[in-house]
Amino acid sequence: MVKHIIIYCIYLFLGGEMSKGELALESIRTTYRKKIWSKFIKAVKDFELIEDGDRIAVGVSGGKDSLLLCKLFQELKKDRSKNFEVAFISMNPGFGAMDMEQFKKNLEELDIPCEIFDANVWEVAFREDPEGPCFLCAKMRRGVLYNKVEELGYNKLALGHHFDDVVETTMINMFYAGTVKTMIPKVSSTSGKMAVIRPLVYIKEKDIIAYTQRNEIKNLLAEIEKANPNVKQSIFNSMKNINIDYVMGYTRGNKNKGDM
Repeated sequence: MVKHIIIYCIYLFLGGEMSKGELALESIRTTYRKKIWSKFIKAVKDFELIEDGDRIAVGVSGGKDSLLLCKLFQELKKDRSKNFEVAFISMNPGFGAMDMEQFKKNLEELDIPCEIFDANVWEVAFREDPEGPCFLCAKMRRGVLYNKVEELGYNKLALGHHFDDVVETTMINMFYAGTVKTMIPKVSSTSGKMAVIRPLVYIKEKDIIAYTQRNEIKNLLAEIEKANPNVKQSIFNSMKNINIDYVMGYTRGNKNKGDM
């Protein structure tokens, strides 16, 4: 974590202030180009996920995977050779007011314009199956989202399932259903009116977590800076003013100093 703070401070001194959304894109282009951006592009090409004239809706749940997917599409949209439209859409299945406010704040800070529509999925799922509503809720959410995307005229829905999701789904089907079946990168919806695509299929969850944590540090520093405008300079200066007498341990090369 300290390493991330130092890197971020140096970056700000060199590059100046940017919005959180711009910082997220900058990380995709630089630090995570190999582990995230390149794998995203490879999946798009390998499985022909995006074609000329596509109208793509990105399903936004608010989790790390879908938010990353939004930023990847925003970056891809800058490529003028790609002739497609993209929009971001989210379903509110019955979140409380405070949860929705935080979700909207996150979207605004990350520069993600998202259309949110309401559905009483949770209420119906709990009424129909109060002992185990999760399966019914997931099924209903999927159906409602698919119908909404088709209704709005999009021909593709992009979801944030990643490499680990594919592996886990495969294992579940092998161990509990006795069949080889998994999530595939591109599949037609039941109605046949649109395709569901999964552009994160090559990206490992650990890399998404690392990317998310890096941006959490950036966001944290931005918040602290509101109360202490000099915080970045202070952190930067501290790396030149380490008091060895008041730390519990330190390392020099591969040797630990101060271990109990």
